[in-house]
Amino acid sequence: MPEPLAGPSHPLFSRAWAFVMRRLEPQQLREGREQLVAGLAGTVVEVGAGSGSMFPHYPREVARVIAVEPEPYLREQAIAAAADAAVAIEVVDGMADALPLGDGEADAVVVSLVLCSVPDQAAALAEARRVLRPGGELRYYEHVAEPRGTRARRYQELVDRSGLWARAGGGCRVARETGDAIRAAGFVVEREDEVMFGPRGTPVRRHLAGAAVRP
Repeated sequence: MPEPLAGPSHPLFSRAWAFVMRRLEPQQLREGREQLVAGLAGTVVEVGAGSGSMFPHYPREVARVIAVEPEPYLREQAIAAAADAAVAIEVVDGMADALPLGDGEADAVVVSLVLCSVPDQAAALAEARRVLRPGGELRYYEHVAEPRGTRARRYQELVDRSGLWARAGGGCRVARETGDAIRAAGFVVEREDEVMFGPRGTPVRRHLAGAAVRP
């Protein structure tokens, strides 16, 4: 089992994110979170738990959640949120490419608005596959790249090249082909919906919400 790596600190972004999720989280995003984890049971790993916005949505059939969050301020917020959750949640320090679980220990892995910011997306998905049992599910809700050749995609690529968005947004990259990356990691996608969400003019409107199985 890999040792967790020291997590990054993003003081300004983490506080802004926690405030928005606590006070201003859009209804569409809350509904998306609830649908994302519906029907889960057993041991669930949430990668990049943030301030714990997903915690109220886990169904009671979930025996325990291992919530991995590397950012110190967000982890503190998540620990406080876990105390009020209806299911057992353990918040731990860790990185997406070095999860503190054994092989095949999880029934499901949940990622929501996190695969945009992990340093190595392929490594993070390989690690999710490692900790899942055969037949276990990867549940994901992620903003993704617009179709190639479109004006929106060129805008995303410009945003990523500038680096300003990533520096302000905790390492977020907006032009990642996350759906393709999930398939390339060996997952079998069972369902995947495209969701347009967010103000026009922002580079993060196109999202994928889906479930994929580890064979």
